[in-house]
Amino acid sequence: MQHGVQIGDVLPESRHKVTQDQIDRYAEASGDRNPLHIDPEFAKETMFGRTIAHGLLSLAFLSQAMTAWDWKGWAFGGGLDIAFLGPVYPGDEVAVRGKVTALEIGENGVIAVCEVACTVEDRTVIAGTVRRRLETA
Repeated sequence: MQHGVQIGDVLPESRHKVTQDQIDRYAEASGDRNPLHIDPEFAKETMFGRTIAHGLLSLAFLSQAMTAWDWKGWAFGGGLDIAFLGPVYPGDEVAVRGKVTALEIGENGVIAVCEVACTVEDRTVIAGTVRRRLETA
């Protein structure tokens, strides 16, 4: 196989600083204007005590990292199975990390299976598995 990816390979790490302005812009673009995300006074009264980023905004950082690694393999053979584990607050820096844990050979080619996590300092906010096509059979 000439795909150059091996079990144990570490994906390039990416980091993303989240701002309230970014959250507000995401709310407008997505149509999700839940006050938990955009209204600091409302959010103060919630269990979070302040606004939080949309889960899909945080997940977009993971997709962006996979696209940077290999956009074709991600766009034409990617998939994910993740869990949202914690909130991301304005001012947080989200680190996206991953590691190739398996290579699967099937009818549609070779797939890299990667364990991934998005973390904020020592908190994991998203974790799971992504799959990315490496080559066709």
